[in-house]
Amino acid sequence: MDFVMKQALGGATKDMGKMLGGEEEKDPDAQKKEEERQEALRQQEEERKAKHARMEAEREKVRQTIRDKYGLKKKEEKEAEEKAAMEQACEGSLTRPKKAIPAGCGDEDEEDEESILDTVLKFLPGPLQDMFKK
Repeated sequence: MDFVMKQALGGATKDMGKMLGGEEEKDPDAQKKEEERQEALRQQEEERKAKHARMEAEREKVRQTIRDKYGLKKKEEKEAEEKAAMEQACEGSLTRPKKAIPAGCGDEDEEDEESILDTVLKFLPGPLQDMFKK
């Protein structure tokens, strides 16, 4: 009977107990194997991180040689220099520098506004022009 059952199940008699709700067989060294596996995973991850750190260091060396060759600066250095230049220009001033104000924002003369109003009034009918002029 065992032979027929084994053939019918395709050799999966060990799993038959699990299928029917029986208890699983426990490996006595399962705890030790799991710890070894976890340690191996940790080791692989550390090796991978070290490898990537080495590769990035090599890339940075190449980048630095290119910067030196062509006289380029890092983004951080550029930003720091620009910030220092702005602080130096604004030193002692309570307001921002004039060049920082975009053209057409706040520095307009009132004459321009009046001429626009006059232009609009020209297109209005006579009685409305008189009302707005008063």
